[in-house]
Amino acid sequence: MNHIIGIINQKGGVGKTTTALNFGSGLALKNFSTLIIDLDPQGNASTGVGLDQKDRANSIYEVLIDRINFFDAVQKTKVNKLQILAATPELSGLETEIANDPEKAFVLKRKIDKNYNDITREFNFVIIDCPPSLSLLTIMALVASRKLIVPLQAEFFALEGLSQLIKTIDRIKNRLNPSLEIEGILLTMFDKRNKLSFEVEKEVKNFFGHKVFNSKIPRNVRVSEAPSHGLPVILYDPNSLGSQGYNEFINEFLDRFNQNEKKVA
Repeated sequence: MNHIIGIINQKGGVGKTTTALNFGSGLALKNFSTLIIDLDPQGNASTGVGLDQKDRANSIYEVLIDRINFFDAVQKTKVNKLQILAATPELSGLETEIANDPEKAFVLKRKIDKNYNDITREFNFVIIDCPPSLSLLTIMALVASRKLIVPLQAEFFALEGLSQLIKTIDRIKNRLNPSLEIEGILLTMFDKRNKLSFEVEKEVKNFFGHKVFNSKIPRNVRVSEAPSHGLPVILYDPNSLGSQGYNEFINEFLDRFNQNEKKVA
């Protein structure tokens, strides 16, 4: 289950979906078959791979309410070896619809477990893009994930939100998913010209140590432009600083992942 990775931060605007898109696309470009599960009702990850609203009739929402099977909703993207379970606004009503389910936190995990053999045959990695809140959808993602990557904007207020997120992750680990681990903290929107960025990096490393990725995603206008073209920045402008940052992060992640796999073996 180590290949199921949640991208999480309850604070919006920190580069969470951008990270999920470029992480998934970068893995696919390195020949790892990858699935993104868009669990955010805003559907930005789905838009970011060029999927129009009209093409999302079969979505993760339909899967979670038992209307269609898991693989009936999986769609190809513009990126070879990258597929997606798209999100629609209907996903925001899921919490009300399954309110009486005593095991509602396990709804996504049950779907993954039911299709586990086929998922592992088809995909090397599954990436879950969480909504920017600590809602039921986020809890479902935490229960279904084995590893977490936390994009963290290099600014002061991001540190305050991080402490709340860590408390939530610890509660889920203790009560619902003992295998859950933070794989790493990824600093985003890092500005080398701004002293505050380095101060935030120092604070985070003091608390999380080696959990903080050495790679950092710089502030870069090309990263902001890419979604409007339905592409991750590593395809939209491979030579941009943003692309270089994400490629460094992906290489660092794979080094860590391979080392951990060897330890388990």
